[in-house]
Amino acid sequence: MNVAIITNGEMREHARLRALWDTADLRIAANGGAVNARRYFARAPDVVIGDLDSLDDATRAWCVAQRVEIIVHPREKDQTDLELALDLALVRGATAITLFGALGGRFDQTLANVFLLIKPARAGVVARIVDADVEAWVVWERTIIEGRISERVSLIPLTERVEGIVTRGLRYPLQNESLYIDAARGISNELIAPRAEITLARGLLLVVHSIQNQTSQVFRDL
Repeated sequence: MNVAIITNGEMREHARLRALWDTADLRIAANGGAVNARRYFARAPDVVIGDLDSLDDATRAWCVAQRVEIIVHPREKDQTDLELALDLALVRGATAITLFGALGGRFDQTLANVFLLIKPARAGVVARIVDADVEAWVVWERTIIEGRISERVSLIPLTERVEGIVTRGLRYPLQNESLYIDAARGISNELIAPRAEITLARGLLLVVHSIQNQTSQVFRDL
């Protein structure tokens, strides 16, 4: 099941993002993400989860009118609203997760959102952060990147060491090599073919794909 989660971070109007939201099997708003859903997508989420402190009156009324399921948590809690939404997605059977509005704004929140991608990855579920010109996701075995030649691809270790990395279709190839969390060797590679492949033997690797022409890009993870 493909689950879309929207947060209350920075958003931009974009047809590709709207299509990803509309075609999801389950749409979850993490607290004020419901405001972003109303402003940018028009289609209501199926569920709103969080402490609801970021919902304005118009969005609350919209959710009620659309019969949105609302799951309320206390404001003082150990998890962020996005983490609650991710947990809910996994409990309800997500096999792929797309995150909207998870970038920009507070640096600490953005950084935490990126590291939250590890939770579904450890459950064998690909979760990706999407924006108009970037997509980011965690790889633990193999992934495919499809895009335009010269688009930037950065490989960032999320564990102390990522071992046995083999890349195909990138300008600076890795052949059964390691990347380390305290070194920036994997930054600013680029596509030299419309399709690139990354495999690895051990560790968790964050792939960041910068998109030049948003209307023609496809993300696929196998």
